[in-house]
Amino acid sequence: MRRASLAHPIYDPVRPWLLKLGAPSLDRLNALAEEAGLRTESGRAVRFVPPGKSDPYYEIHVYESGCVATRADNFHDLFNALAWLAFPRTKARINALHAAAIPGERGKRGPRRDLLTLFDEGGAILACADAELIDMIRQFRWKELFWENRSRALGYMRIVVIGHAVLDKALAPWPGIACKALPVRPGGNADAQVCEWLGSLPENATPRLLLPLPVFGYPGWLPGNDRAEFYDDTRYFRPFRRDSRER
Repeated sequence: MRRASLAHPIYDPVRPWLLKLGAPSLDRLNALAEEAGLRTESGRAVRFVPPGKSDPYYEIHVYESGCVATRADNFHDLFNALAWLAFPRTKARINALHAAAIPGERGKRGPRRDLLTLFDEGGAILACADAELIDMIRQFRWKELFWENRSRALGYMRIVVIGHAVLDKALAPWPGIACKALPVRPGGNADAQVCEWLGSLPENATPRLLLPLPVFGYPGWLPGNDRAEFYDDTRYFRPFRRDSRER
């Protein structure tokens, strides 16, 4: 495991479990899962198992059996397991919502499940009580947010990455890595807050409920972002386009 990269703050939410894990293995992951009492919302004990044949109803299988297909030597799968340990209620709720929706879809995933998938793979919890900072994100005012209000962002905004695909990509960080962020009130249990929010999603929910967030723009998270011109690169810090947002 590339431990030098794992010192980055983006791994803070899973760090306690990484320290307990030691050398990654399914046996160690399952020992931690048992210790934590991981359960699906169907009440099944969560266990990390070697992958079998490809299953188009993966989420239903997890919900009914508790078995999460995991390649022990794969960072993407490892971070998925660590996310289960760090955010057990959120992961169980995402799985339960997928499993409930799949039978009625006739093979075509709808926008609500798109939201669940994007958050599971690339989600971040944005703990911030400063409404003006949140507005800067909504309006893609990246330089204003991360540069002109740098100390304010550091003081009032905390990014907690839950998406295992983003945690995998962050082993080789670059400015283009972005999350789909959900604002929550600071100070509470973020896992519980997100689980509650997911439980209240309307049937017509879409990924537009989540905020795009280039996480490596956060002050100090990437070498070079201590310069104003870092945020002038519109390949990564894209300007607000009203027409595209309305679509």
